[in-house]
Amino acid sequence: MTQDPAKFGKVAVLLGGRSAEREISLKSGSAVLAALRERGVEAQPLDPGPDVLERLREGGVERAFIALHGRGGEDGRIQGALETLGLPYTGSGVLGSALGMDKYRCKLLWRGLGLPTADFVLLRGQADLVAAADLGFPLMIKPVHEGSSIGMARVEDREALAQAWRTASGFDALVLAERWIEGAEYTCAVLGHEALPLIRLETPRMFYDYEAKYQAETTRYLCPCGLPGADEAALRRLALEAFDAVGASGWGRVDLMVDGQGQPLLLEINTIPGMTDHSLVPMAARAQGLSFADLVWRILETTLGDG
Repeated sequence: MTQDPAKFGKVAVLLGGRSAEREISLKSGSAVLAALRERGVEAQPLDPGPDVLERLREGGVERAFIALHGRGGEDGRIQGALETLGLPYTGSGVLGSALGMDKYRCKLLWRGLGLPTADFVLLRGQADLVAAADLGFPLMIKPVHEGSSIGMARVEDREALAQAWRTASGFDALVLAERWIEGAEYTCAVLGHEALPLIRLETPRMFYDYEAKYQAETTRYLCPCGLPGADEAALRRLALEAFDAVGASGWGRVDLMVDGQGQPLLLEINTIPGMTDHSLVPMAARAQGLSFADLVWRILETTLGDG
């Protein structure tokens, strides 16, 4: 690990963007920017628009810290653009980003590899609602390409299913119907090749939705997570396997649940998780003895090729 900020050169912190998660990205990017500058890194914010490549070329930028959430930032598009410039960047590459952002194809891959995930049906149109109902109620409805629980809903019957599908399809042409899981929810942050301590998520709300993530003061984050050591270690191994399976790299987060029978079930992967005051990766890093500035530094170090 280098302690010399000059080795990074000029760093562009990509933040904002045009996705539904723009406001969260602005908060994440601002926190990252402040931490980098605190450590002496020459960092500047860049809210990407159509001229993003030109601005990067003309700005003398030597690497990028991607703090963009959602489509256009987390789905492989900006990663592909940076590849054309030969510019090192944080986080997963094009493939890992695209698969991680696509909940449906991510779950197909996991299922094909024998990794545990709840039963699901892809909703392309109203005709697919019959197959979704056949999974049995309740169900979780999710836009395939959104994050931060945007457009998600729990449904108890066919009428609610149809309404939730209409709402979710307003965010994405592809919608996922997933068998509802009763059990404990956990998240596992990944840094480099290491799974950080698990966090157990508890909310009095129906599920860990947008409000529970970013606004509510009633959400509980338990770290240590309360599991016996061997059980936590097994879940951390599963999270790493799921992370590696989609080609993710650098850093990220894997969300999973354990149902009433003790069966772990993978939910989804986040290749650019939030970095706000409510965010989970900084919380797990603290449990590992890393400050927020330490975490940001470690993530940036992965762009040197030795992380």
